[in-house]
Amino acid sequence: MLGYNILAESVKMSLDKNRVTLTAFDESLELIGKGRSAYVFRIRKTDKALKVFFPHHTNVAREEAEIYKMLQDISYYPTLYDSGRNYLVIDFIEGQTLFECLVNGTHVSQDQIKEIDHALHLARQKGLNPSDIHLRNIFITSEQEIKVIDVARFRQTKQCRQWKDLKSAFYKAYVKPFFPKKIPASVLNLIAALYKKSLNPNVALGDSK
Repeated sequence: MLGYNILAESVKMSLDKNRVTLTAFDESLELIGKGRSAYVFRIRKTDKALKVFFPHHTNVAREEAEIYKMLQDISYYPTLYDSGRNYLVIDFIEGQTLFECLVNGTHVSQDQIKEIDHALHLARQKGLNPSDIHLRNIFITSEQEIKVIDVARFRQTKQCRQWKDLKSAFYKAYVKPFFPKKIPASVLNLIAALYKKSLNPNVALGDSK
């Protein structure tokens, strides 16, 4: 297998007015996701994932690597195997995100919500401020374990209420017998968009400053 840095270098992107397009990558990589700042690949025939950041987000790669290093003794967070100027190598997580659980109708238990709470509490004990916690960066693995990913904003000073609001929705709605346990992705995406607008009404009015 090629070295992690070589695999990261094989990932080519084009940038047009802040829109990033993936143009090439090594055949030993399998594209499994795209986020706001990076593409994520599974390294074939391994249990590792390669996260390659967009050219204008390399500072996020460095920040996230430093935070993962702080969390390495906490099993709720992936192991960091390597990092470079624009990439990270972490565990490939076999399982479903909370978003996928809702879309697929997979039950999420109160015990699992308490475990997520505990995982975030342990990060706070490291002096971190868990932020940007949403349905797509919390996994329930195939072994029914909790994993939290995308920790780049865990050192921001601004208080983030996303997890508090998600937990509130869980107890006020999801656990009720009448609440649907399977929700279309389009509905979840709409709820997320409306939620973001409620947090930043200036964006909703078209003012992104």
